[in-house]
Amino acid sequence: MQKNELGASLPKITADDFFTTQEERDSFNLPKVKVIPIRDLYDFPNHPFKVRDDEEMQRLIESVSLSGIIEPALVRPRENGGYEMLSGHRRKKASQLAGLKEMLCLVKNYNDDEATIVMVDSNNHRESLLPSEKAFAYKMKMEAIKHQGRRTDLTSSQVATKLENGNSADIVGKENGDSKDTIYRYIRLTELKPEILDMVDDKRIAFTPAVEISYLKKEEQEILLDCMQFMDVTPSLAQAIKLKKLSQSGKLDGDTIDDILSEKKPNQVEKIKINKERLESVLPKNLKSQKDIEEHIIKCMQYYNKQQKQKNMESR
Repeated sequence: MQKNELGASLPKITADDFFTTQEERDSFNLPKVKVIPIRDLYDFPNHPFKVRDDEEMQRLIESVSLSGIIEPALVRPRENGGYEMLSGHRRKKASQLAGLKEMLCLVKNYNDDEATIVMVDSNNHRESLLPSEKAFAYKMKMEAIKHQGRRTDLTSSQVATKLENGNSADIVGKENGDSKDTIYRYIRLTELKPEILDMVDDKRIAFTPAVEISYLKKEEQEILLDCMQFMDVTPSLAQAIKLKKLSQSGKLDGDTIDDILSEKKPNQVEKIKINKERLESVLPKNLKSQKDIEEHIIKCMQYYNKQQKQKNMESR
């Protein structure tokens, strides 16, 4: 940006300003609706929102097969050709599975930071977002706001600290219906090992204990993960706080983690343990989470009991 003799900022003049009209320059930034080949649509880099093959996806596939894409996906042009998706990743997947070759899109020009903020805001309205999705989405948005010139503070503190010129956590929180402290806690989850974060998404580890665990060093988290899997337990909040304090004092090791996880929790319900390999040999391959496996086993037992009851009645 140049300055005149009075010190006022002057806009930078480029070659395009000489060879394009003002109308052409204005129209460049206006959104355009286009039908784009799906092969030319690229996912947003490090997109934090997962595209899951669940019942909702099956319903979307059926809808797309019958009516096509009604709501356009939001995309921006790529420097190397094609388009980068800001919203509509699930619609793209559904279109591919429905056998479609093209997709209706709204094309608009955004710089990298604008694109990140729009991508997060366009997807954050979805119901039932996973903790991992919120965690990485909030972190990406705060970094984008920082690059735009607003101050931010991604400290290790769970509770946000005040800054002289405001706090980007306030901005993200107000725009997404969370407090600034909640924003910081979600961002802490990005420090978890992926396997532990998956356990948070599957609701095997509660949100608050997970935040405490995020303060453990990566090698400590690795040991904790091994212990959780071997013992088939997860830390309570009190145990997670104890793990964090011992880690910060340099006194956390495998034996200590084992001792803490072995402590009996209040109202702890005894779990039935089944050999994992035997269980996997008879379960459908599409069952991923602990909850899905439990539901399947219960339904099978209900069906078995019903059949046994019917046989007993017929034998009388």
